[in-house]
Amino acid sequence: MQQFVVPQFIDVEDKIIGPVTVRQFIIMLFGFMLIALCYKIFDFSAFLFFGLIIFAVSGIISFTRINGMAFHFFILNFIQTSKRPSLRVWDNRHNAIKRDEADSRKTLVEEKNTLLAKHYDVSRLAELALIADTHGTFGGRTTDQENVRRPDTAEEDARPAGLADVNQKKDLPMTD
Repeated sequence: MQQFVVPQFIDVEDKIIGPVTVRQFIIMLFGFMLIALCYKIFDFSAFLFFGLIIFAVSGIISFTRINGMAFHFFILNFIQTSKRPSLRVWDNRHNAIKRDEADSRKTLVEEKNTLLAKHYDVSRLAELALIADTHGTFGGRTTDQENVRRPDTAEEDARPAGLADVNQKKDLPMTD
């Protein structure tokens, strides 16, 4: 069995100068750059006031850890937590929208089934075959509604009973 090296102490940051890590060094460098900018902009008393505040804030952000977490991560988590609502309320409207969508899907399926249930007579099937054979060049002469018979509507034929069998055979597909 092959052995693997399991990394340990992955939360320990690399030290660059004594006990100072790269993250701490960059934060303090940014703080010193802000202090230098304050030295150029303000007079000495304002420089001391803003310089001490910037030095304290950058020191707190870079060196303070709360619950084993860097201070800036703690502040970010605190802001995100305070933005979230502390009380969660169930909203039933979302379920009502889903029910409405399901009902509309059912009606669409029912409409589709009624459209699929159409039966065409032989002359309409011959016309559709001609349209398919000519790749749509022949557009057809009649509308769809003229030659459509619905199976649920019973039509009374005025023909004799012997010809009723012939009409039923006309609705069947032609096979060789």
